[in-house]
Amino acid sequence: MYSKIISILALGVAIAGFLLLDINHYLFSSNPAAIAVQVCAGILMAWARITFGLRSFHGAANTTKGKLVTSGPYRWMRNPIYTAIILFIWGCVISYPYMLTVGVAIAVTISMTIRALMEEKFLMVTYPEYSEYAGRTKRFIPFIL
Repeated sequence: MYSKIISILALGVAIAGFLLLDINHYLFSSNPAAIAVQVCAGILMAWARITFGLRSFHGAANTTKGKLVTSGPYRWMRNPIYTAIILFIWGCVISYPYMLTVGVAIAVTISMTIRALMEEKFLMVTYPEYSEYAGRTKRFIPFIL
């Protein structure tokens, strides 16, 4: 029960961070390198959503019905949607390296990591094969982290 509440609060932190950057006009970058990072993040997000399907649209870190998804970007990382969010937000820091953007990027990174950990707890219980999958697939960055 507490895991779901923590996960929803972590999602709220990420949403608040995005809104704060948008209100201050720091969300979308003008730097070509930052634009490249944000476009890659958008492509990763779309690829992950298409691969996972409609069941990826839930507020709580909750396991969903169906088979464990290990194809598409999930072949390379366990949490491509959270990775895309983190990449996008750090793209803001490239163009706007201010205390606000760095603070928001750190908060969003921490909140998405918390969500990933909470979600993985549920997945371990629901899918016996998840342990083996987690052993061969990194959480956020293929082959590294």
